[in-house]
Amino acid sequence: MANKNNQQDKKPNIILIYADDISAREFAMYQSSKWSGFRGKTTDDKAKLADIPVMSQMAEQGVFVETAWAATVCSPSRAMMMTGRYASLHKWWHNKDYGQVTDENGKKRPTRLYETSPLQIGHIAQQAGYKTIWAGKTQMGHSTDHSVYGFDEGVFTPGTNYPELSEHTTFGVHARKVNGQRELFNVDSGKKIQGRSYVQQGWYWKPNVQLMNHPSAKSSLEYWPNTPESIANYGVNTYGPDVELDFIFDFIDRQHAQDKPFFVYHTTHLGHDAFDFLQPESKDKWPGTPIVNWDGEKYTRVQPNITGEKGQYQLNGTVTEPGIHTHIEYLDYQVWLYQQKLQKMGIENDTIFIITADNGTSGYGKHIHVKQQGTHVPFIVYAPGQQLTKQGKQSILLSIADVLPTLADIMGQPIPEDYEIHGKSLWPYLTTDSNKHRDWIYAYKQDMTLIRGFNLMKDGNNDWWDVSSTPKDLTSFTSINDWSQVSDKHKQERDLLNDILPRFDVYHSEHDPISD
Repeated sequence: MANKNNQQDKKPNIILIYADDISAREFAMYQSSKWSGFRGKTTDDKAKLADIPVMSQMAEQGVFVETAWAATVCSPSRAMMMTGRYASLHKWWHNKDYGQVTDENGKKRPTRLYETSPLQIGHIAQQAGYKTIWAGKTQMGHSTDHSVYGFDEGVFTPGTNYPELSEHTTFGVHARKVNGQRELFNVDSGKKIQGRSYVQQGWYWKPNVQLMNHPSAKSSLEYWPNTPESIANYGVNTYGPDVELDFIFDFIDRQHAQDKPFFVYHTTHLGHDAFDFLQPESKDKWPGTPIVNWDGEKYTRVQPNITGEKGQYQLNGTVTEPGIHTHIEYLDYQVWLYQQKLQKMGIENDTIFIITADNGTSGYGKHIHVKQQGTHVPFIVYAPGQQLTKQGKQSILLSIADVLPTLADIMGQPIPEDYEIHGKSLWPYLTTDSNKHRDWIYAYKQDMTLIRGFNLMKDGNNDWWDVSSTPKDLTSFTSINDWSQVSDKHKQERDLLNDILPRFDVYHSEHDPISD
C-alpha cells in the first residue's frame, strides 16, 4: 500500500539508471517508425526493436518525456548529469576535450569534474542523509579516487586503472607498436584485431571489476573477485551487468537494514558497443547477452554455458544474437529484478526510478550534431508512492542537467543560492498543475551548440528546423531556409533562442577554467 505522506514522513529511495548510447527511438513507447539494426544502421525490422514490457509499463503508469536532451557523447553528458551544468561551467566539452589547468609542476592537464563543479548529485544525496553507490561506467579517468564525487561505495566496470586488466581476466583490447605502426590486439587470443575497434577492458563477459569501499574489500579500491567463493565462481560465464546488480542489491540490503534511504547511480554499460571476445569475428557492434524470456508476467533467464578458451568459444545456445535490442531487453530484465527486489522488501512504494541515457545510439546518434540525433534520449520517471499529477507521455522539453535539481527537490536538500546550475527541477511540474517545464533545451559538441524550443531547433551545423510537429521517425524535421515563409511564432522563438546562445557559446573564449 502506498504511503501517501511518503515525501513528508520518509525520504524516498532513488534509483537513477543512466544507460549508455541509447536513442529515444530504441524504446518502444516513443513509437518511432525507425530504430537501429545491424551496426546501428536504421531499420524498420520489428525483430530488431527491443521488447521492453517492464519499462513500457513504468512509462505508462509513471511518466516519460517526449523530448529529453543530453549532449552528443559520453563525457560531456555525464558531466551534465552529475553537475546540473553545461560545459560553459564544467568545461567538459567533448570526449578528450576538457578544459586545461596548470598543475603544481607547471604542466597542463585536463580539469577534473570536481574542480569545476564541487557540488554534484552524489554530494547532494550525502548531504540529504542518503547512502550512495555508483555502479558501472564512470568516465572519470582523470582520477582513481571516485569517493570525491560523493559516493560511499562503488562497483566499477571497467576498473579505474584503465586500460589495465586485473589478474582475473584476459578480456581486453590493448595497443602495441608493430614495425613502427600502432596495432590493436585481443589480449585473450593474442591475435591482431582486424577491422574497427579501440583500446578497452572487458565490461560485459569476464569483466574487469573494481570495488570501492565494499565491506568485503581489504582496501578502499580492490579488484573483484576478491574472496575464495567469488574467485571460484568467476570465469567466462560471468556477466558484468549481473555483477553490478548483485553488488547494488547487497548495498540496498545493508542500507535497508539500517533504515537509511539509499541513492543508486547505476551507469550501466548496456547499450554501449564493445569488442566481442566470445565471437571475435563478429561484425556487429553489440555482443550478445544472456538469454531472457518474458512470459507476460515474469522474466526467466537462461544460465550461460559458454565453453572454450583463448578466443575460441562455443555459446551453446545460451547467449543472444548480437544487437542493441538485446542490450535494451536485458536492461528491461534488470529493471524487473529491481522491482522484484523492492517488492520483496516491501519498499516498492518508497522508491523512485529515473531511467534515461547519455546520448544517441552508436551508428545513428552518438557524436552526431545534426538535428537531435545525438541528443534525443529516453527519459522515464516511475514513482508509485508519490502523488504525481501527471501520467504517461509528457510533451515537454527536458535537459539531463535537470536531474540534479530534481534530485535535490525529492531529497529535500536545498542548493545554495550562490551556486550556479543550469538545470531546472522537474519535480514541481510532476507534482503540481503546471503544464510546462521549460521553454528551451540546449546541448553542445565542442564549439558546436544545439538548441531547441517547441517550434524551432538549431543544430550543430547552424541549420534551423521546424519542430512544431514530430515526424514518425523522430528525426525527419523540415528544414527552414526562407524565414519569410515561417510564422511570427517561429520568428519570435528564433530570436529567443539566439538571445540565449551567447551565455553558453564560450568554447573559444572560456575553454579553460578561470585560474585563481
